[in-house]
Amino acid sequence: MTRYGMTIGLKPDKIQRYKELHAAVWPEVLAILQQHHVKNYSIYLKDHVLFSYFEYHGQDFAADMESVAAAEITQQWWRETEPCQQPLATRKPGEWWAQMEEVFHVD
Repeated sequence: MTRYGMTIGLKPDKIQRYKELHAAVWPEVLAILQQHHVKNYSIYLKDHVLFSYFEYHGQDFAADMESVAAAEITQQWWRETEPCQQPLATRKPGEWWAQMEEVFHVD
C-alpha cells in the first residue's frame, strides 16, 4: 500500500458547488476508484486549498490512474469538478492536482 497526498486550489466562488458535488458523489465514480485499488480517500478544505489523501493498494499506479482517467464516468465527473479547481503554479508538468511529498508517517 502506498499513501498519496495531493493539493489543488479551489476557486472561492465555487466552494459551495464543490461541496455539493462531494456530498453526493456519484456511485459510479466511487466504484471506478475502488476497482482501481484506491481506498481510504478523503478531501479536506482550508483557505481555498484542497488536500486529498488516499491509499493505493494495487501494483501499477500509473496504469490504474490511466484507466480511471479514461473512463467516461470519470470524464463526466471531471467536467463538473474541474471548473471549481485552480491548479497550483508549482505543480509538475502534466499534473492537475499537485502530488505532495510525505515527510512523516506513524501508525
